[in-house]
Amino acid sequence: MKHKKHSYGGEFHHKHSLGQNFIEDESLLNQLADLSLVTKEDCVLEIGPGFGALTKPLAQRAKQVVSLEIDPTLFPILNVALEHVDNVRVVQGDVMKTDLHTLAEESFGVECSLRVAANLPYYITTDVLTKLLVTLPEAKSIAVMIQKEVGDKLLSQPGDEGYGPLAILCQYFCEVRRALDVPAACFTPPPKVDSSFMVLERWTEKPFSADDEALLLRLIKGAFAMRRKTLINNLIACFPIDRAQAAAAMDAAGLDAQCRAEALSIGQFCSLCGQIGKTLS
Repeated sequence: MKHKKHSYGGEFHHKHSLGQNFIEDESLLNQLADLSLVTKEDCVLEIGPGFGALTKPLAQRAKQVVSLEIDPTLFPILNVALEHVDNVRVVQGDVMKTDLHTLAEESFGVECSLRVAANLPYYITTDVLTKLLVTLPEAKSIAVMIQKEVGDKLLSQPGDEGYGPLAILCQYFCEVRRALDVPAACFTPPPKVDSSFMVLERWTEKPFSADDEALLLRLIKGAFAMRRKTLINNLIACFPIDRAQAAAAMDAAGLDAQCRAEALSIGQFCSLCGQIGKTLS
């Protein structure tokens, strides 16, 4: 556990359990704020403001910012850091236990152009991104600092080692790009790995879409439930269908009976979802 003195007169203890690593380089922080796509027309939901270092440049570019912070010991630091910033409100809460749609609507109103900025520790990256994509469809973009290895996964394609539910989900809902790689040395305390600042911008029109997105999410999760098994076996385990029905759905979607989930493109998942939907109806 690292100790750091702060201007409010206290000492902060970095909590490894919360994955706390912070950036203090102002030029880098301004660069990240620029890459976040935030303009004066936008309201920003920030997850994990930390010391408020990125909050300030985001607030300079945004109409309004609400920052959700889980650690109450950071509030004295945030109060000092954001003392003269009048368009920021800090809320204590756990992102996984917070109704983000309600928080955004109550904070900004239904008409505000919403963007998300987040700094996520490795252990909750998948859960938080999934929640943001599924429960906050009004967010035009998600700018997120994550481990570089996870950034690689978000960009992975069928057959790649990191290709799985998170990559498919992100690419289904958003255009995903790596905006900037950030070395470990840029953080305090330095993590053991480098990071990537990823920008996920919602498609205005998806390249592929499923009629039943809830079923698609269930299919994607189930298809990878047991990676050593073929797709047909995962389908049988995931849905109330038998082998013949699963095989027929795969054949109708143009898929080989022996294929595995990691070989399917997003378009193929959408096609299979349609066939599974017909089988279940």
